[in-house]
Formats: sequence, structure tokens, C-alpha cells
Amino acid sequence: MQTPPVALSIAGSDNSAGAGAQADLKTFTALGVYGLTAITCVVAEVPGRVSAIAPVPPEIVAEQVRLSLEAYPVGAVKTGMLHSRAAIEAICGVLETARPVLVIDPVMIATSGAPLLEPEGVDALRNRLFPLATLVTPNLDEAAVLWGRPVCGFAEMREAGRALCDRFGCAFLLKGGHLKGEAVDLLLTPEGTASEFTAPRVPGVSTHGTGCTLSAAITAGLAGGMPLVEAVRSAKQFVTRAIAQHYRWNGANGETHALNHQARD
Repeated sequence: MQTPPVALSIAGSDNSAGAGAQADLKTFTALGVYGLTAITCVVAEVPGRVSAIAPVPPEIVAEQVRLSLEAYPVGAVKTGMLHSRAAIEAICGVLETARPVLVIDPVMIATSGAPLLEPEGVDALRNRLFPLATLVTPNLDEAAVLWGRPVCGFAEMREAGRALCDRFGCAFLLKGGHLKGEAVDLLLTPEGTASEFTAPRVPGVSTHGTGCTLSAAITAGLAGGMPLVEAVRSAKQFVTRAIAQHYRWNGANGETHALNHQARD
């Protein structure tokens, strides 16, 4: 009999399986964690393009979460694309009682530039979901929305991260993938610690789902009992391998790339 750690992803369904709940399940499985999902919306997308989004009724989303937490020993939960204020509020109605270890990937805009969160959903993230979080993992565009100012360099990453930690009382991992030079992520905690995680860039790769995969890998580590810093470090290494050993196909629209969640050293 095996009893692996269990993690729950609350996220959208991506038909291309490069991001969203599908990427989360691939990540959990690769890291030896049994993955559960609560689907918030169905997204028609491929790398570089989102063509349609259909939300799941909020009460169904909440019921997926409730049943999962009731039936399994969930060690950690992550949220990805939540899409609407109504979905966020329904989810919070369950999480406020359960109080799990919670990683929030505040998905607002796709890599292609398509909006993935309704404008009124940002306030619901701030006011309802963030107070429940263990860790929030914004990219620099998302951090700028949450902070209210542009984040253009490493010094501003540190300033924004500290301000967000102080405001919301949880840890923040600011992802510096949009900065020039090495890909540097910065973890700041409410206790005042700061940790940097760097990785070399892999040129010529155009894919999506790196943020989903990173937050899922952190969630898997936390579900397995890793301390936060170690979970982030391990997740950064996992994503770097997935990018470096990416998949590639030729098609009618040119090359299509995808992360390799089975990549190994």
C-alpha cells in the first residue's frame, strides 16, 4: 500500500495541457504527489493564443474543493486561474473553514496578453483570498497591479515584495523572468527574510505554463513536508529543467513548444 502526499489544484482547464490544471497534475505526478483538481473554467488555448473561456458555476467549483478536502488528506492547495469574483468568493467560503497550506498564483494575464481575471476579481483576491495564503507567486506585471506601481528592476522587486508581505501577512515570491539577465526570483517572508533563486535563461523557447508549473512544484514540496525555502528552491530547479529539455513540434503555424514535466538531470 502506498500513501503519497496529496495536493489540490484549483485552476482552469487548458486544452493544450501546457498550463492550468493539466500542467499542475503533470507536475504533481512527476514529483511523487497525488494530484486533485477543482476546475474553475474551461479555456480554449494554445501557446500564444487564448480564443475562448467558459466559467464553471461558482457553486460547482466550491463543491469540488469541499469534497476534495473532505475525502483526502490534502497537504497543500494551490490556486491558479480563478477568472471571476464569484468563483473566488465561493472558494473562500470553503478555504476559510479548512485553512490549508495555500499557494496562490494570482493569474491575471496570459503569456499571450489575454486577460484571465475579471477586473473586480482583483479586489476579491486581495480582500478574501490573500489573507488565507501561505505564499503568493506574482510575476512582475501582477506584482505591479497588486503594489500599485511598476516593478522595473531588482531593487523594486525587493521593495514591492516587502510592501506586499507587510500588507497581507504572508510570503511573496516575485518572479523576475521578465527582467534582463539571469532569471531571478525573490522570496520574501513576513518574518523579514529574503532569499534569491537564480537560473540561466534558455534562449529560443516560446511556451506557456511556467508560472503554473512553478507554483504547482512549490505546492508539491509543501504537501510533502518541505520547508518553504527548500520547496521554492526545488521548484525553481524543476522548472528550469522543464524549460531546458522542452518539447518541440513543427506545424502549420510554425514551431510549437511545451514544457517537459518529465525532464531529469
